[in-house]
Amino acid sequence: MTVYTPEVGDRITKLLAEFKLSSAAEQTTKRFLDAGCDQALGILAEVLEVEWQARRERRVDRLRRASRLPPAKTFDTLDPARVPRNVLIQARDLARGAFVERGDNVLLFGRPGVGKSHVACALGHALVSAGVSVLFIPTYQLVQQLLAARRDLSLPRALRALDAYDVMILDDLGYVQQSADEAEVLFTLMAERYERRSLIITSNLVFSEWDRIFKNPMTTAAAIDRLVHHATILEIDRGSVRAEDAKKRKDPKSTTTTNPTTTTSPRDDNYPTEINPA
Repeated sequence: MTVYTPEVGDRITKLLAEFKLSSAAEQTTKRFLDAGCDQALGILAEVLEVEWQARRERRVDRLRRASRLPPAKTFDTLDPARVPRNVLIQARDLARGAFVERGDNVLLFGRPGVGKSHVACALGHALVSAGVSVLFIPTYQLVQQLLAARRDLSLPRALRALDAYDVMILDDLGYVQQSADEAEVLFTLMAERYERRSLIITSNLVFSEWDRIFKNPMTTAAAIDRLVHHATILEIDRGSVRAEDAKKRKDPKSTTTTNPTTTTSPRDDNYPTEINPA
């Protein structure tokens, strides 16, 4: 049984305030002490801790369902042999959530099939477990939703709804080669979240190729500027994981894996090569 101390009293007050029981937070500890019920305060603290934990678990469950994160893509299922060590270290450090408090971004670059989405989703799951609201969405799907909202004259409402998420994971930005209207709504989202809410973006296109996404050079430059101003940039420079898995299925005797710290294809010097802390 918990023995009453002033620290226990402070914890009771804090928990009741967190439960939005402001009057109880102000009065409970004082009244119990005045009545000589110190021992009962220890029991009360234990009960409140149980309630706090139950509420937290329910909140995390709600956040997990709302996040649309693929359930199987977590840090536990991420093969460390297939991810560069510095990227994995950075990703686990980002999972602490400090970048979310600052409204910073995370940009993951790499060729198709290297595991960018898995790393992004693993980071998303870790953030949800810490109570952070996250939304995972393929970029093409997001763009179509925003475009439909603009046609219905409800784009501001759609952006406000997305603003409820502390973090948005935009998957496969490089596969979106948009019309001017589509590029405009995507840029609008980025501008709205700038320095307030975080974006995690995966892309197989280096910055020099982003004019294929935004078309207009000025819009391209403005989008990149907003994203990288406060950002951590991670590069996964290796061969395709999916290609390796397909090769293993075709030839079960093959156990060769690509060293994730070694370049396995002709180098594209436009790819970012440094891990830049936010």
